[in-house]
Amino acid sequence: MTAATSSRELAHPAREEIRLEGVLHALSDPIRMRVVREMAVVDIGLPCSYFTLPVTKSTSTHHFRVLRESGVIQQVYRGTAKLNGLRRDDLNALFPGLLDSLLVAADGQEGRLGRAGS
Repeated sequence: MTAATSSRELAHPAREEIRLEGVLHALSDPIRMRVVREMAVVDIGLPCSYFTLPVTKSTSTHHFRVLRESGVIQQVYRGTAKLNGLRRDDLNALFPGLLDSLLVAADGQEGRLGRAGS
């Protein structure tokens, strides 16, 4: 994992360190999948405060950390905001089609089960 060089810089795994089982684990949680689905529709970094999640702030922080440490998202500080973006290029290079397939499957599941099931 790429180490952080300052307290404002977060550690992320290098592309070659991202593992399939880590990505699948991160995306197996409905809250984390919800975050990723929201990120997938924009090409800009979104602040943590953008997401309205039905969990406490500390639990939300945990979910973002799991996504970052698995290599699914990149987090960077811009002023006081922590911006989050998908590592789509890295994921597509390592696991071609995986992210898009999972997003399509999640959309299908939401259609089948409704919002409460996503």
